[in-house]
Amino acid sequence: MTRGALRALGLGAAFAVFVLDQLVKWIVVGPLDLINLGSIHLLPFFDLRFTRNYGVSLGMFTASSAEMRFGLVAVTALIASGVLVWLWLERARWDVFGLGLVLGGALGNIRDRLTVGFVIDYADFHIGEWRPFLIFNLADVAITIGVLILLARSLLSREKPASGNPVPTETN
Repeated sequence: MTRGALRALGLGAAFAVFVLDQLVKWIVVGPLDLINLGSIHLLPFFDLRFTRNYGVSLGMFTASSAEMRFGLVAVTALIASGVLVWLWLERARWDVFGLGLVLGGALGNIRDRLTVGFVIDYADFHIGEWRPFLIFNLADVAITIGVLILLARSLLSREKPASGNPVPTETN
């Protein structure tokens, strides 16, 4: 795959995640009116439930002021910029795809913080009353899957020395 095609794959994945994330959030807030309705029971283990997330993962670093909110935006934008540079330089197709998922998810959540002051979360997976995850959104799912792809590739595809080429050793 050419470098241009790889970049298109990564940026296309980021764009698709961003658009889908924003579309679902619009549906949740607009036509479904979950802000007023509260929740919609879909399956025995899954509800749509509107939640305002003022923090980051697991509710950490809650932004309780405008300054803190813009600080979170700045930090996540800096991380997203690093992901974009990595995506731009990366040559492995699956890594580029994973980075695109992370970038698209990060941009979706950044846009929420800038436009409404918090991240819109709505996906409530539960087993009875037990919730193994906090309420999340499509952007969070994309970031998680992207990171898992990068971790799996990192752990499973280590470069091995070519056969017949012994590893050089130091001699004194």
